Amino acid sequence: MLNAFTIDLEDWYQGLEIDRCHWEKYEHRIEIGTHRLLDLLDDAEVQATFFVLGYAAERSARLIREIASRGHEIATHGYSHQFVYNQTPQSFREDVKRSIDLLEPLSEMPIIGHRAPYFSITPKSAWALEVLRECGIEYDSSVFPVTNYRYGFPGARRDIHEIRPGLVELPLSTYRICRINIPIAGGAYFRLFPYTFIRCGLQRINESGQAAMFYIHPWELDPGHPRLNLAGRIKLTHYCNLRKTAPKLRKLLQDFHFGTVSQVLSRANFEPLTKS
Repeated sequence: MLNAFTIDLEDWYQGLEIDRCHWEKYEHRIEIGTHRLLDLLDDAEVQATFFVLGYAAERSARLIREIASRGHEIATHGYSHQFVYNQTPQSFREDVKRSIDLLEPLSEMPIIGHRAPYFSITPKSAWALEVLRECGIEYDSSVFPVTNYRYGFPGARRDIHEIRPGLVELPLSTYRICRINIPIAGGAYFRLFPYTFIRCGLQRINESGQAAMFYIHPWELDPGHPRLNLAGRIKLTHYCNLRKTAPKLRKLLQDFHFGTVSQVLSRANFEPLTKS
């Protein structure tokens, strides 16, 4: 079973709910973790999908060109890393289009994939799916079928499916226990949970005939990035077990077969909402 390996390409401070007007004062370190990830993927002979933040691409254009030249797929993570449900449809459209306009010349490929910052397409921002179609997006990976204080779409489908005509959704992976969806898709969950639990959950998904969706951030392979005085739950999920990320990733890449989102979709079977 081919699973999707994805990277949310953003710098260490860009997911901490720090206002964008303050970003310039923080140390720029995105290349450190990204090159470590690229080397791990090369060693495992895996091509991945990079959901690239437009703001980061604007400041690291050479890095985006390198990622594309090494055979990886480029998709959009929006431009400014704002919660979708705090935007209007017009501001969201402008944010997505701004990122696409930046990324297409750097990657030399059409941008057809999207992941919302903070997985923030939720029931109250489901309107964003129509906006994505208008922007030419063909697949989305923003729906997380869990409950979380920042995101979550409880009750959403857990399999790959066409969520709107012409738009395929690849939800973040969960392990269902006693009717509860446990998040195992990556990020802090990958660092906090024992590897055996993650492996078991992903194996169950594959045994059911479904591809798993895994994600990671470059800063999770850069344990030396600055430490800020953050709220307790943010500090826990952001800084815990960073030194374990790389060895756990090596094991994951040995134990499972991974590729880009587009490669996974080329093998996926799902019933379209409309028939041509």
